[in-house]
Amino acid sequence: MADKGSAFEGARIVGQRYVRAKSRENPDGRMPLMDHLRELRNRLLKAIIVIAIGMGIALYYSNPTIQWVIRPFCSATINGHSGCHIVGDSLVANGVFDPLFIRIKVAFFIALIVTCPVWLYQLWAFIAPGLYSREKRWAYMFTGTAVPLFVGGAFLAYYVMGRGLHYLLGLAPHGVLVLPSFDTYLGYFTGMLLGFGIAFELPLVLAMLNIAGILTHERFRKWRKALIFGVFVFAGMVNPSPDPWTMLIFGGLCVGLVEIAEVFVYFNDKRRARLNPDPYAGLADDELSPIDDVERVDADSSHS
Repeated sequence: MADKGSAFEGARIVGQRYVRAKSRENPDGRMPLMDHLRELRNRLLKAIIVIAIGMGIALYYSNPTIQWVIRPFCSATINGHSGCHIVGDSLVANGVFDPLFIRIKVAFFIALIVTCPVWLYQLWAFIAPGLYSREKRWAYMFTGTAVPLFVGGAFLAYYVMGRGLHYLLGLAPHGVLVLPSFDTYLGYFTGMLLGFGIAFELPLVLAMLNIAGILTHERFRKWRKALIFGVFVFAGMVNPSPDPWTMLIFGGLCVGLVEIAEVFVYFNDKRRARLNPDPYAGLADDELSPIDDVERVDADSSHS
């Protein structure tokens, strides 16, 4: 037994040394093209299987999920009535197979949302080996921030889209029977969720542009008024309701997030300037630069 234990321990040590040697030989995790394709196939297969399982569960509970999707339509008051409790002004299915397709589409949409942590992880696991350690750190921050921001925007859209429906369907002239199809409503539903969710990603995009060195705080400060104006214009376009309060709430939240991004950009520029000081800073336009100091800075940076 002792011999077997020592043999097992020796094999384990040899395996660890082999892994460490391979890591030193290939620290960036690079692999040939065919291995990349196999890895992509395996990741896609896992994501598809998880989404298919999610669709199966959503189909089993299709009635509650469909009720959740159409709840904003039912909460909209159309011609003094609720959208789901009168003949006319209700969602309709025109074809024989439409009821089946409706359940499949809703199940796929719900499965895509619920299983997003899994397929996002598969996407990350495929991309991560090609990134350096610093890039991985920023990518973790991007992924960990993007999901809550998108969910927050989609959550807000779900609770305000009833106002938009009330306005849009209320534009029908008197005596005109409004019979929107479920496909039309589902397009509106997903468009609102995506529009609000993507709008909430704006501050994250600004922060990542600053990290990449494209957007500085000086440039951000010059564009602030135009950026805030554009945020409110986009809020008015995404929100079809003429209600000013909904647009102000949505635009105000987006502007608040943009201001948080500006604070990040400001401190990140300060940190970058402290680590890499500019030898020309503080000089007037007609003042000669100290050549010796500039050459000394360049020599120090080349040695480092």
